[in-house]
Amino acid sequence: MKGIILAGGNGTRLYPLTKSISKQMLPVYDKPMIYYPLSVLMLAGIKEILIISTPRDIAGFLSLLGNGQKLGIKLEYAIQEEPNGLAEAFTIGESFIGDSPVALVLGDNVFYGSDFGSRLLESSALESGSIIFGCHVADPSAYGVVEVDNEMNIISVEEKPENPKSSFAIPGLYFFDNKVVEIAKNVQPSERGEKEITSIINEYRNNGELKVNIMGRGLAWLDTGTHEALLQASNFVEAIQKRQGLYVACIEEIAYRRQYISKSQLIELAEPLIKTDYGKYLLDIASEKTFQTNK
Repeated sequence: MKGIILAGGNGTRLYPLTKSISKQMLPVYDKPMIYYPLSVLMLAGIKEILIISTPRDIAGFLSLLGNGQKLGIKLEYAIQEEPNGLAEAFTIGESFIGDSPVALVLGDNVFYGSDFGSRLLESSALESGSIIFGCHVADPSAYGVVEVDNEMNIISVEEKPENPKSSFAIPGLYFFDNKVVEIAKNVQPSERGEKEITSIINEYRNNGELKVNIMGRGLAWLDTGTHEALLQASNFVEAIQKRQGLYVACIEEIAYRRQYISKSQLIELAEPLIKTDYGKYLLDIASEKTFQTNK
């Protein structure tokens, strides 16, 4: 399976922070926001990843992450000229996807949970159909919403409904088989003028090829689209890391734990960061002072 991170958009809700920099380059506590969705795909065992961003911001991501070789993965880049909707990611990434299934994660989503890594590995084994997630939230009207019955069969999927039929929001993480490319080509813009991911999800649902993975209370999903939400996400990550001594979305650690890189390569990545707690943490990982992987 291949992966796509959609890190485009203008970030207007975060102005003036994002007037000259991508939202996904802003810090969520001690790491750039892009580290969090990247860590999700790496935890899923996905090593070929396409980052889609704006003409202004693509160079910044290339400078930050390069081609991924130091992490034992392969990163490619593509441009989305205008924020035309999530479904466009699959047509932009058509040549990258090729004949593979694909996972899409939004660049401003933060996930954390004790068994999240195993759920991701199960989802990335997808060969046909599609998988979405459902997360209980206080105000689902701000998101896509999935309605399920008592057996967790999907009844309906709606995009930002005024009167939600359930409290399960659909976070920005999706797994699709290769048919998603052709489905995306036929998606028409909604009233908002965007090609909605919900149109793709409903196509799979109508064909009986959609499954939902409901997140329990032990799994956190944070959207970072507003100043308040960005601060809350940073405070959450700080609390977890200070309490547990284990880092969230540490991409170098994940690369080492997933055996994408060797211990010597991990130490090499840590050395330029040695004056920071982050660099010291990587050295602790290399010396086996910390045993558990972050989820």
